[in-house]
Amino acid sequence: MNQHAAIRFTLNGQPREIAAPPMQRLLDVLRQTCELTGTKNGCGEGDCGACTVLIDGVPVVSCLVPIVQVEGADVRTVESLAEGDQPHPLQAAFLKHGGTQCGSCAAGLLMTACAHLEHGGETDDATLRAALAGVVCRCAGYQQVIASVQAAARGGETLDGNHL
Repeated sequence: MNQHAAIRFTLNGQPREIAAPPMQRLLDVLRQTCELTGTKNGCGEGDCGACTVLIDGVPVVSCLVPIVQVEGADVRTVESLAEGDQPHPLQAAFLKHGGTQCGSCAAGLLMTACAHLEHGGETDDATLRAALAGVVCRCAGYQQVIASVQAAARGGETLDGNHL
């Protein structure tokens, strides 16, 4: 039996209603139904953090969240960061400082870092390493990731060299 439920939530600032099987993964709904492919499917078991999104401001691995659990929630994906052609300060800093290479973990790192900074998290190396520990990066050294978040937190620079 493949019964669908109407799930209402806010997605990247816009109200949405999705008809889906209640236990379908949020990750699959985002990528397939909503066509927001920035959130990546890494391990599918909640271990790598590549699929991290924010639910009510909290980083959550979307591969472990049934869509029914976001009823009434505010969900933000990596697509929520940029404004038109202007990258978010975190995105600009990651590009400038080499925070990502293959891109598999980028969305998870960006959303986790975004939540950390939005909640007033400290930006020293040890605190950032602990805050980002739930996202596994296999390509870039974590030092570039830390440097990217610190640059964004300081106000960093845009890709054209101007200060944010």
